[in-house]
Amino acid sequence: MSTTKPVILLIPGGWHTPTSYNKLTNLLKSSNHEVHVPELHSMNGARPPTADLETDTAMIREYTQNLASSGKKVIVIAHSYSGQVATNALSDLAIANRSKAGLPGGVVHLISLSAFTITEGRSMFDIVSQFGHDALMPMAFDFAEDGTCVDRDPRGLLVTPGPEEVEEEVEWYLGTLQRWNGKCMYQPLTTERAAWRDIPVTYVLSTRDMTVPVDYQRWMVEMMREEGAEVEDIELDSGHSLDFSRAKEVAEIVDKVVARYEGK
Repeated sequence: MSTTKPVILLIPGGWHTPTSYNKLTNLLKSSNHEVHVPELHSMNGARPPTADLETDTAMIREYTQNLASSGKKVIVIAHSYSGQVATNALSDLAIANRSKAGLPGGVVHLISLSAFTITEGRSMFDIVSQFGHDALMPMAFDFAEDGTCVDRDPRGLLVTPGPEEVEEEVEWYLGTLQRWNGKCMYQPLTTERAAWRDIPVTYVLSTRDMTVPVDYQRWMVEMMREEGAEVEDIELDSGHSLDFSRAKEVAEIVDKVVARYEGK
């Protein structure tokens, strides 16, 4: 039998470590949520890279399956790149699909934080190219010969600080970011069925986003709806890292989503 209160699985985005999300996870834990933040294998620092989208997919799939198999209802939070990971990994882990198979637990909801939620067979770069922004990739990201990369301007492109940001907190946040296997951005989804087709989505858009522009985000929301998905959208005045810049608002959104499933 599923436990009463859903647990939260937060999947980090590219360049981000579990520590990067401390501001958000501390708020969630203060509300007595059980929070899991595994580190993606593509962030293991290996040069040349030894892990990619497929490795991350397998890890998150196994991690989620273990939570579900213990009877837990799971709310997944995906940020940026990890939208690809969640989309690739979670379809048959939806609670409805597991229930039909006589299995306990499962994923009840997906919260996307300016995350890539696209169709089967497509990559993050495909969306960049669709919007005619191919030439911006090397301008935004510094790729090494082995394919790993760093953000050329993480302050501007990831945080995009507003007047409300505290400089010491921004510096701390930037210090948590690390080199990532940028090849993941070019890898297509390999799942036969995108997870958002079977799991309700709350998409939180960041309207000042310089990494995943809000036009991309709005297009993804409408695309999912046109494909028949159940999608709620919420816009926040924030840069890409709304888990940091708008941690309080995001935590409140998570609280409301959890409340929908608590006790059911």
